[in-house]
Amino acid sequence: MTSETWGQVCRDIQDSIGENNFVTWIKPLRLSELGDGVAQFHVPTSFLGDWVSRNFGDEIKHHLCRNGAPVDRLEFRVAPRKPEPSASLPTARPGTSPDATEPDGQILGAPIDRRLTFDTFVVGKPNELAHAAARRVAEGGPVTFNPLFLYGGVGLGKTHLMHAIAHELRDHAPESRVVYLSAEQFMYRFIQALRDRNTMGFKELFRSVDVLMVDDVQFIAGKESTQEEFFHTFNALVDQNKQIIISADRAPGEIKDLEDRIKSRLQCGLVVDLHPTDYELRLGVLQQKVELYRAQYQDLVISKGVLEFLAHRISTNVRVLEGALTRLFAFASLVGREITLELAQDCLADILRASDRKVTVEEIQRRVGEHFNVRLSDLIGPKRTRAIARPRQIAMYLAKQLTARSLPEIGRRFGGRDHTTVMHAVKRIDDLRATDTQIAEDLELLRRMLEA
Repeated sequence: MTSETWGQVCRDIQDSIGENNFVTWIKPLRLSELGDGVAQFHVPTSFLGDWVSRNFGDEIKHHLCRNGAPVDRLEFRVAPRKPEPSASLPTARPGTSPDATEPDGQILGAPIDRRLTFDTFVVGKPNELAHAAARRVAEGGPVTFNPLFLYGGVGLGKTHLMHAIAHELRDHAPESRVVYLSAEQFMYRFIQALRDRNTMGFKELFRSVDVLMVDDVQFIAGKESTQEEFFHTFNALVDQNKQIIISADRAPGEIKDLEDRIKSRLQCGLVVDLHPTDYELRLGVLQQKVELYRAQYQDLVISKGVLEFLAHRISTNVRVLEGALTRLFAFASLVGREITLELAQDCLADILRASDRKVTVEEIQRRVGEHFNVRLSDLIGPKRTRAIARPRQIAMYLAKQLTARSLPEIGRRFGGRDHTTVMHAVKRIDDLRATDTQIAEDLELLRRMLEA
């Protein structure tokens, strides 16, 4: 098999399992021999080989066969050890690979996507504070707040902002050691160091960086050894006045099974929420993507109202929205048709069905908290003052009306409350909306916002 063919196999696997999984588990593989139905790989550790065999073995065999290299068995052998490297980290410089590397050439962090810059990030009300904070950190200079903690749901721009910060820092300070990786990759590198009995090398590598960026930190929750090392790495970098940037799908205090001391550390910097996108922001994203596509699809015409229709109907996730537009442009180009509303409805029927508005309990809690100026921690916490109890009851009522969740499920999402508490809240708000015009107006406004 030629290197070009193996390269194509790798691209196919990456498309299938995603970039993060590919970088963490497949990229370290080195194809050494192929023949008689057996593919042999060199791997840095036996742990990695075992993991890949169990979790991605069938995927690898499938794509090898598709590309003309039929195999029925994979073998993984640990590559010969190189001399122990020093702890220094070469710097990624313009014109070279943008990924921080160890002295033996292995990537320390994950690759930075060249497309995810501040120029391609669409700013709107739901993300303007997070964007401003990211811009401030990307300027470099004295560390103003540490860490910067970005949180929000899937597809709201956390990873985009982290990549944009990395780009900016590397452009303006190419000598700085900027490392971006997922929490899963941090955990994998730590486990690898334990198995190689090289924890000191791990510590020296991660504590010698200038900027550490860890994505999806919620994945280390419940993993005691990894949390322990993360805690000490965090403290060491803060003591050196090095910048730390963290992202998660929820606020630090709401990450279950994350140690209290880590929650406390994460909350000591600037914690910023990326809210769900609104219509204007989604439309802005689509308009920007259309401008980028015009060079590739020069002859295509898009009818008036199509972008507005998509921005209204696909409201859950920017990634889904961008993917829908990509599919629409590709389809229209292949069949040679103008992009009309009818074509969009036919071409994207499955996405539109899947994207029909599905309100979540978490979104209801967020909206109600913003409307009544109540913190989420109070809304799901034990406080029973009227200023908190009434919004909590309204949130429970809306959760019952707008979601398919059962009463026990709703109760669990409100701090583990009993289903009878939810029943009481629903009945209480149902009674009040008939007599209290203010509550009726609040409910109608919240319902419109949630169903928009």
